[in-house]
Amino acid sequence: MGRVSQAQARENRRRVVETASRLFREQGVHVSVADLMKAAGLTHGGFYKQFDSKEALVDEATAHAFEELARTYGLDRGRGAREPGGRDPGEREAGRRAPAAQRELIEAYLSVRHRDNAAEGCPVAGLATDMARADEGREAHRVYAEGVRDFADVLATEEEDGLVRLCTMLGALVLARATRDDPLSEDVLAAARTALTDGG
Repeated sequence: MGRVSQAQARENRRRVVETASRLFREQGVHVSVADLMKAAGLTHGGFYKQFDSKEALVDEATAHAFEELARTYGLDRGRGAREPGGRDPGEREAGRRAPAAQRELIEAYLSVRHRDNAAEGCPVAGLATDMARADEGREAHRVYAEGVRDFADVLATEEEDGLVRLCTMLGALVLARATRDDPLSEDVLAAARTALTDGG
């Protein structure tokens, strides 16, 4: 088989990153390179032509997952590097959404559809366990922390802290996924939606 063109190599890399982003959110980063490449429709041997290591792919796939989150929920990403601990109040204020938009975001996040589609879902929930186990110096850790801050900023209101709201949503989603085969699952989603949208 001949060499692939640069355009085809870029397309192959994009396919691997997108596939990894979905599989890592659904199954965790322990997915083997062979299984990942098979899911992407490529050969196992082609992996190391595209990436220096699996860790490099984890970094890139994590960034891709948060870019998808930003597009899905309208998060303001890429405002530059931040000091550890977050942003100043003016930056947080700028990231806030109108109440109707927040309600729509919360209802979509705490839906049965989102619960049942981890591969396309929130990387905050899908990658949390893997980020807790990974080396702290990795790029994926930085991207993850930045993504959590961005999401919390969007959820903040005049009266409520965005981190508290994000923790409520994240906890509810994880519990709903863990109890999916029980009526409790939908009760958890409904209770969190009601708590975050004032019941109405």
